[in-house]
Amino acid sequence: MLTYEDCLALSGLTEEEIEAISEHEHIPEIVAVEYGHYLIEMPDGSRRIRRIILDDIEVARAAGHDDQVARLRVVLAHFIATHPQHRHRRNT
Repeated sequence: MLTYEDCLALSGLTEEEIEAISEHEHIPEIVAVEYGHYLIEMPDGSRRIRRIILDDIEVARAAGHDDQVARLRVVLAHFIATHPQHRHRRNT
């Protein structure tokens, strides 16, 4: 039997990246693990995950949740650093 941690390790994403996907898509984290893995394997998947994190940052900013904005910026920076083949301009 696979645990959540096993699935997370197989996804190629961090727990924080999965949390961002879960929040954005309004799905349980275990489903977000599967969806995140699916996305990361697609040609434009990293771009889509990056956009998800950016959307989450904007929602947090609009709600005045500065601590969440800061946390998500760290998540985004880590995602970009660990997926360099999919870097994009920061303002897109």
